[in-house]
Amino acid sequence: MTAPGPARSAPSALAGADEKRPAEVINLQVRIGTLHLRNPILAASGTFGYGLEFAHLVDLNRLGGIVTKGLSARPMDGAPAPRICETASGMVNAIGLQNIGARAFVTDKLPQLRCYDTAIVANVFGHNTSEYVEVIHVLEDADGLAAYELNISCPNTESGGIEYGTDPSQTGAVVAAARKVAKHPLWVKLSPVVGSIGLIAKAAQDAGADALVIANTYPALCIDSHNRTSRLGSTGGGLSGAAIKPITVRLVHEASRVVSIPILGLGGIETPADIAEYMLAGATAVEVGTAHFVDPRASEQLVSGLEMWCKEERVFEISSLRGALRA
Repeated sequence: MTAPGPARSAPSALAGADEKRPAEVINLQVRIGTLHLRNPILAASGTFGYGLEFAHLVDLNRLGGIVTKGLSARPMDGAPAPRICETASGMVNAIGLQNIGARAFVTDKLPQLRCYDTAIVANVFGHNTSEYVEVIHVLEDADGLAAYELNISCPNTESGGIEYGTDPSQTGAVVAAARKVAKHPLWVKLSPVVGSIGLIAKAAQDAGADALVIANTYPALCIDSHNRTSRLGSTGGGLSGAAIKPITVRLVHEASRVVSIPILGLGGIETPADIAEYMLAGATAVEVGTAHFVDPRASEQLVSGLEMWCKEERVFEISSLRGALRA
């Protein structure tokens, strides 16, 4: 008969809790107002078509959401070719907002998009306030949309061509008009070319925006020095890609200090660490754009990459990164 060994102490409640929480379980879910997303990664407007064009390459159900090409009241042919030119660490584009129009989108695209289990966000634009309202009226009669993204980087033809997004009063007016007719959440996509992003962000929030998207592309010009002409058919265009990320991260941080609504960061996202930077600066989610021109599967691969990054960094709740920048 062997002597009894030393008595074992009962496990503590804390130890039990640790054992029940596998370190591998990562929660990538985020909440943008009333909208819940499975992860913070959305495909940005204008870089992912209407979403359907990528369905044979990408598992759309893995994305947090898809933002459609900009939709206008009537179809638009867009800018003359060439429309894209590569630059150092990015590209300049002048697509000219080519699209099939809101009515054709509702008839031809939206029924197919309903088959996917991801948030579909319609990007909306116009050249006067009534055009914005008209597009939303058309979309309100259809099912399948999770939110609207209001592109306010367009010139207001009724006010001498000034961009809605560069003047707080213009911003407030168009957002308020859209808010009156929109039943879905209203996201407002801001221009980066402003004196104070905080003033524009606050004007959009006060007028009824549910979230902000920061930011659109930066005005740019690419010249062919041999031919002495623009490298784009419409002379100027919009700069996007990795080159703009540090500037836009700063804009997100500045806006997050003056508004209480969620912010989606957009600009130069290529890696999981880029996503983390935007969230630390104050973003709740991000939109991936130019990376799709390098790899059409960029958004989907970033979902897997972000989960791995979180495991390595021991970040169990992705939402815990929001605004956690150490000043």
